[in-house]
This record gives sequence, C-alpha cells and structure tokens, in this order.
Amino acid sequence: MTRLLLMEGNTADKRARAAELGVRSSSEIYALAILAHYPGFELDVVNAADADWAIPGGRSFADYDGFVVTGSSLHAYDREFAVTNQIAMLRDAAEAGLPVFGSCWGLQIAVMAAGGQVEYNPRGREVGFARKIVRTQAGADHPMFEGKGAVFDAPCIHYDEVTRLPDSATLLASNAHSLVQAAIVPVGRSEVWAVQYHPEFDIAQLVQLYTLYADDMIAQGFFADRAALDAYVKVLTGLAAAPQDAGLAWQLGVDEDITDDSRRRAEIINWIKAFIPGA
Repeated sequence: MTRLLLMEGNTADKRARAAELGVRSSSEIYALAILAHYPGFELDVVNAADADWAIPGGRSFADYDGFVVTGSSLHAYDREFAVTNQIAMLRDAAEAGLPVFGSCWGLQIAVMAAGGQVEYNPRGREVGFARKIVRTQAGADHPMFEGKGAVFDAPCIHYDEVTRLPDSATLLASNAHSLVQAAIVPVGRSEVWAVQYHPEFDIAQLVQLYTLYADDMIAQGFFADRAALDAYVKVLTGLAAAPQDAGLAWQLGVDEDITDDSRRRAEIINWIKAFIPGA
C-alpha cells in the first residue's frame, strides 16, 4: 500500500472560514487530485500550522512513501509558529529521505528551508491562470514536464514569489509575472520538485476561490464590481461542469492545459511516477 503524507498549509481558523463558504481545504483538493489518478493510495494529512499538530495514527516519516506540501495563505518570510513549524517539518521529511512535491507555498518554504529568499511580489497577486509559463533550458527535457507543452498555462493564486533560489536549486520554468514558476530544490537527503502554480486545482476550485476572495478581487481592480465578478464566475462554473465546451473555454482564453485533468496535473503525476515505487 502506497501512503503519502500531505502537509496542510493553512491554519485552523483559515480552514474553518473556507469551510463556512463551501471552499475545499488545500489538502482536500490535493487528495482529490491524487486519488483521481491513483485511487489505491492511502493519504494522511498533518495540520502542521496548528500548535496541536500530530501525524495521524502515531506514524512517523518512515511509514510514508512521499511528502506533499499544499498551498497556504501564509507568508514564508514570517516568523510565526504556523510558518516556521512547516519549514521545519519539510526539512525533517527531506532529512528522512522522503520524496517531496510542493505547490505554491510548497515551493516557497522549500526555498526558505534551503537558504533562498521569498518576498511580496510588487506586481501583486497572480490569480486564476498563470499565463505563458515557459520552460527553461534545464526544464526543456525534465521529467516533471512530461506531457506538457514548451509554453503552458496553469491554475494559480499567490501574492509572494521566490526572489532568490538557493545556489543548489535548478530553475525549470518562468513567466512574466514570476521568474520562478518551477524549480528543483535540494533539501536534506531529498530534492523537492516544486511549482509556484497549482496543478492540483480543478476549475471548480477556482470558482470557490473567487467566492472566498471576492471582496479582495474587486478592491484590487480585477473586477469593476460584484456583478462583473459574478458574470466571470458563471462562465467558470459552466466550464467546470462541461470542460469540453469550446465556447466557454474560448471566453476564458484557456485550452487543454486547464480543461484536461491529466495534462493539468502532469507535474504531480510525473513526480509520483519518478519517485513512488510501483505507482
């Protein structure tokens, strides 16, 4: 039985607020993405942002085949427990030799764990779809991107970005918004495969996030008012229900990078193929 440990990035109060609005937690959407392709996997969640965190069932890292770091609304450069404990846990998992994959927050805390730097992005929030992500020379034939194009779009939501990779890291992809969109970051006895975007997100998750951050999205000028946001979300909702609808995809300016589950989640699938025996 293959067993993965998912580290939920958000605190209990953030998770509760999201649940009130019907928004799936970061670990829940990750579990759905993995189990869609590997239904036989056993997945545990550790809420490492909480003071009373514990690995389920009294297990240790030795009981797992891999470690996955989800997204989070926290900031990797803050020194509060919810942040520093997650960085420490990632280090411990890597020192135990576990393969590690991380999205968004996962990239950022891996970089911090290895001595790099994360800062607020002066260009503001990248949200919805990260556009025109370009593979670097090192990323051109990297197995992380098997099944992806040389240039692609991906679901995303983040304020912060990596501003300095550790010397040992390898940059795999960039776009106009953030130089570091994907990287390999050696930590301890492991190498972390990590991306700034969210390959685990489905279109329905974006609908939920637009609802969760509606006020912010309007205040930051992404939409003129709630009516404009609701009209956009209506199209997104339609595409979530009918991903083969070419008209809705055209209205949103997306293609199979977003609508095809296997292509959208390719980085996660490729990490599992590379590091999880018998997957």
